[in-house]
Amino acid sequence: MAESWDVRLHLPSAQALYLHVPFCKRKCAYCDFASWGTPCDDPLMGGYERSLERLVSEARDLGLLDGCKTAYVGGGTPSYLGEGLVSLVSCVKGAAPQIRELTCEANPDSLSDALLSWLVTAGATRVSIGVQSLDDEELAQLGRIHTAAQACKRVAAAVASGLDVSCDLMCAIPLQTRESWEATLEQALSLGVGHVSVYPLVIEDGTALARRVGDSNPAWNDPDVQAERMEQARSIIEKHGLSRYEVASYALPGCQCRHNVAYWTGVPYLGLGTGAASMLSAEGYLRLLEACPHLEALPQGKSRVRLTVTSSPVELADARCLDDLAFDLEFLSEREAAAEDLMLGARLTAGLEPSLVNHARKLIGERLDATLDDLVADGYLDGALRPTKRGWLLGNELYGRLWDLAS
Repeated sequence: MAESWDVRLHLPSAQALYLHVPFCKRKCAYCDFASWGTPCDDPLMGGYERSLERLVSEARDLGLLDGCKTAYVGGGTPSYLGEGLVSLVSCVKGAAPQIRELTCEANPDSLSDALLSWLVTAGATRVSIGVQSLDDEELAQLGRIHTAAQACKRVAAAVASGLDVSCDLMCAIPLQTRESWEATLEQALSLGVGHVSVYPLVIEDGTALARRVGDSNPAWNDPDVQAERMEQARSIIEKHGLSRYEVASYALPGCQCRHNVAYWTGVPYLGLGTGAASMLSAEGYLRLLEACPHLEALPQGKSRVRLTVTSSPVELADARCLDDLAFDLEFLSEREAAAEDLMLGARLTAGLEPSLVNHARKLIGERLDATLDDLVADGYLDGALRPTKRGWLLGNELYGRLWDLAS
C-alpha cells in the first residue's frame, strides 16, 4: 500500500483488479448480484471470457495495471467457466506479472481436481469457495445445488492443492438453529482453511426468497438473531486461531485477503465485467479517457471517480475494446473521498489509520474531531479509533455518521 493518503489519492494506476463472471448453473434463491443461470454449453460464456481478456490487455497497455498487486475473479460462479477461467487467470498474470495475490471464486459443484491443478499452474494463489452452510436442508432452502458432503470434499481438495483457501458461510438463514450453525462452523474450520467470511443473510427485493417470505419478517432473520449468530461465529472461529480483521472476515496470520483490504484502504481499483465497479483517482480516470472518449470529462475539483459497468453480458461479449462499454459514473471531491475512506476504514479491526485521520482533518477540520469524539463517547469506536463490539453490530450507524462528514 502507499505510504500516505495524500499519495493514495493520486495513484495513476489501479492497485487491484476485479473481473466479474456473471454465469451460474442456477441462480440461488437469495441472490441479487449481477448473475444469471446459464446452460453449460452456451457460447456466450466463451465469448464473454475472451472479451474480458481483450479488456485486461487494453488496460495493461494504458498503464492502468502498472501498480496492480492483487486480482480477484468473482461472480456469479467463475469456476463454472472451467478451462475458460484458467485462460483468464493466465491472461491476468501476463498483463500484471507483479500481482502477489490472485483469487478465484468457486462453488463446490464446479471445482474439480483438474481445475484446481490448472489454476495453480496458471498462477492463481487463492480460492474462495461459496459453501454457505453444511446442512443439506438449509442448503436446499437457499437454492444451493451442492450438498454438505460435496462441499467438505471440495474444500479439503482445495486445501490439499496448496492454494490459500477461504470458506464463505451465511447465517440467519431458513431452518438454521444455534446448534446447526455451530456444527457448520466447526466442520468448516476442521478442513484446514486459513480464511473464513461470515455474512448474515439479507432478504433482497426481487429475489426468489423475498417472494417466498412476502411481507413477513421471518424470525430466523430477525436483527437480534443476526447479531447473535455473528457473535457466535466470532467466538467459535477465534477458538480455532483465526482473527477477525474486517467486519465479516477472519484469517490465520498471513492469510488475510489483500484484495479485500485494498477496498477498505483508499487505493484505486479497476473492475471489468457486467456490474463490476471501479474506483479510480483523477489521474487514473484520465488514462481511461484516452481509450474511452465517450466518457464524461473529469469535472473541475473532483479527485476520485467511481464507475460501474452497465453493459449486459451479451454486450460485453461483443465488446472489442473499453470504449464499447457503458458505465455509470460518480465523481467525488477530495473531501467526499476522505469521508468515504473513513467510512470504509471503520470496517477494519485495525481501525482508522493515523495517516487517513490527518489527511481528513485538513479537509474537514474541527468537525472531524467532534464526530470521532462522539463515536468514542457513544461506544462505536475505542480510544484508538478501532470499532468496538457495538461498532461491529451497529455498523450502519457508525458508517453513516462518518459518511455524513462528506457534506
